[in-house]
Amino acid sequence: MGIPRKRDRRAVNTVQMGSFLTLHYRLAGPDGADVVSTFNGQPATLSVGAGQLAPAIEQKLIGLQEGTEATLVLAAGEAFGERNGDMLQRVKRSLLTQHGDPEAEYNIGDVVEFPTPDGTGRFAGVVRECGDDWLLFDFNHPLAGQAVTFQVRLIGVL
Repeated sequence: MGIPRKRDRRAVNTVQMGSFLTLHYRLAGPDGADVVSTFNGQPATLSVGAGQLAPAIEQKLIGLQEGTEATLVLAAGEAFGERNGDMLQRVKRSLLTQHGDPEAEYNIGDVVEFPTPDGTGRFAGVVRECGDDWLLFDFNHPLAGQAVTFQVRLIGVL
């Protein structure tokens, strides 16, 4: 009879708020088309709770174990909120000329970056309509009000 061996009972790390993750992920909109995917390149690293993923997606990751592969479906509006009509804003062309490139031309569908009021960050709006002396910008997240699919492969959890 041989010497009994002690079984290796290493705990499997589980995603918690504040965990550091190494993962592959894919985010797809309601049409199934990739919005972003890391599966054909280097895995991503991120910290849960640091705002690198939508809070609803982070909540779906909480409790998953290292090594998990999962496809998470989030209902319309769950991941990026509902569309908000107040996020549609008309901006005078004169203001864009004064604070931006005076030679810039704007077309429907263009994404335009704006500085935050305190000047420390940036946010983007999509041109939805063009008037003679104004442009209508949509500052909603592009996936607001839509169902999304988040596919994940958790490589490491610290």
